[in-house]
Amino acid sequence: MTNDDLDQNSPPDPAAGSDSESESAVIHLAILSQRVDQLLTLCGRLTQENLALREQHDALATERDALRDKYEHSRARIEAMIVRLKSLEQSA
Repeated sequence: MTNDDLDQNSPPDPAAGSDSESESAVIHLAILSQRVDQLLTLCGRLTQENLALREQHDALATERDALRDKYEHSRARIEAMIVRLKSLEQSA
């Protein structure tokens, strides 16, 4: 929801004198109610999006940790192979 959306439903100017004060108040309340409904809808949508993003973040963090563990394991295996190759060279 943008400010343009809020301005779109702006009430008529009370200085125009076309409506009585009570009709103008009813119009203002109706517009206010509509804006509150729009804000509630937006808040709900943002809450759902935030939850989805948190879940995605958690999944990516878990994947990152698994890849980091796999990398460390591979690095240790490669270092062990290098040590074995060096010992084979020295014994040959």
